[in-house]
Amino acid sequence: MEKEVHEQYEYARRRLRQKKILYFHFVLFLLGSLFLFIANRFFGFGANTEQNWCVWGITIWFFIFILHFIKVYITDRFMNKKWEREQIDRLVGLQQKRISQLESRIIEDTENKI
Repeated sequence: MEKEVHEQYEYARRRLRQKKILYFHFVLFLLGSLFLFIANRFFGFGANTEQNWCVWGITIWFFIFILHFIKVYITDRFMNKKWEREQIDRLVGLQQKRISQLESRIIEDTENKI
């Protein structure tokens, strides 16, 4: 019982840390985007290029943020420790079934030879 409570606490702590890092990433994205925009528009960085480089930078960063969001709120939410345990139990069950089939086949073969 105590082990289960400890696992639940660790899972909650890990999820909280993931969300905290995601929120930090979002704030960093907003401030960084603002900085890129101001640097491009008012300080003339990249003025000699025809393309608006800050839009590309912000778009790529936004895509990375979306991937981070998907990892935290979709992937890790459904593929947690419980899901891992269920998959491991299922695979172990399949292996044990296969081993028992092979053992029974070996016993049948030895009985047929005798």
